[in-house]
This record gives sequence, structure tokens and C-alpha cells, in this order.
Amino acid sequence: MSDALRAETVTITGHNDDEIEAYLARPLDAAPFGGVVVIHHMPGYDEATKEMVRKFAAHGYAALCPNLYSRVAPGASPDDAAAAARAQGGVPDEQVVGDVNGAATYLRALEGANGKIGVIGHCSGGRQTFLSAVSLQIDAAVDCYGAAVVYGTPKDFPITMPALLDRAPNLSAPLLGLFGAEDKFPTPEEVKVLDEELTKLGKEHEFHSYEGAGHAFFSVDRPSYRVEAAVDGWEKIFAFYGKHLAG
Repeated sequence: MSDALRAETVTITGHNDDEIEAYLARPLDAAPFGGVVVIHHMPGYDEATKEMVRKFAAHGYAALCPNLYSRVAPGASPDDAAAAARAQGGVPDEQVVGDVNGAATYLRALEGANGKIGVIGHCSGGRQTFLSAVSLQIDAAVDCYGAAVVYGTPKDFPITMPALLDRAPNLSAPLLGLFGAEDKFPTPEEVKVLDEELTKLGKEHEFHSYEGAGHAFFSVDRPSYRVEAAVDGWEKIFAFYGKHLAG
């Protein structure tokens, strides 16, 4: 497979038929490829997230990150857009699902697409990945330290995210969960509750927790970055997607 890829900003149709901005990277090799919807973290549609989108393309997937903050702050910097989104209480769940569905539809329509879709997200994007996997029919989901899945956000939190645990029976895809053992949001106890619930329901999943890692250990541009955990996490992500999205 060639390592040639193309990356660009595109417009997709999201929730309520709104046109929103998205960042696309895709391999230029002719081989059939799976698609990955990358859900950005709470700090927004930033350079670090776009680097992840390109990383997926370099590994043979078409990847697309919808800008979930397009409506509240079009054209704003990631920091300003994230602040505007927090000021209005975050992005409504139904809007997230509509935007992710629009991104998946866009990926499936690309020439060379094999029709299989994975979703991945970090931080709030991890929770929104779980939300997408219990709301849409997808093929593989990766939750990287997604908070508020089990208990929802506390009352003093800047955005409102209700718990999703009662929707676990609707999980449509195998789930890979990657967590920091030192994280406080979600805590190891929350991860354990989710693991036990999915096991009870017979849902295919695998969870990994990394000692010495807290929240945002994948973020190369932040002090929270933990190289050993991140490298191993990426290996697990590509093995997981290779199993469920290839061909």
C-alpha cells in the first residue's frame, strides 16, 4: 500500500441537514478502505485532532472529523469555539449523533470505501463515541477515557452530559476502551461499572487501563501526554480496526 494521502477541509451534511465544516484525510491507494469518524475532544477541533485524522489516513483508512462547534462559532479559533460551546452548555446529544451520522454517510460514499465505519473519540469525544455506538449502526467503536458514560456530569460541571449506561443494551458494535488508571473523570471505579454492565449484557468489548496515566494521555501537545501508554494505545487501536474495518 502506498503512503500517499490527501487531507483537506470539506463540508458535510450534519444534524437537521445543516452544512458543517469537517476535516478529511484519505489514502490515495486504490485498495478498499474502511472509514473512521474522529470525534474531537472538549477543547475542540484543533491541530492535534487533525493530526490524528491524518494518522488514520497514513494507516489506510479514510478519516473524517466533523467540527461539532461549527454552528456556535463558525471560523473561530478552537479555544474560542470551545468556550462558546461551553457557554451554551455543550453540544446536545441528538445533534452529535446527527453530525456523526452525516460524517459516516460521507465516508461510505467515498470512492474506494468498503462501507465499514469506526468511530473514535477522546475525553468528551469518548463519551460521544459510546453515544454514537448506542444510537447508530456502526462496525467498531473506540472510547478513549470518555467521561460521564456511567454517571453523567456533576451539577457544577461547565457542560451537561447525561449518563448513558441505561442505553448499553443498544450498543451496536465491538467497543475498545482505553483509560488512565490515574484519571478522575472517568475514575477507575466508573470504568469497572461499565465493564461489568457490558459483560452482563454479553456485549463484545475490551478495556485497558494504563498505570501512571491520567486524563488526556494521548495528547502530545499537553503535559498529560504519556508516551508508553499512548504508543501501546495506538497499537491496540490499529489492531482493533484492522480486525473490524479491513477488507
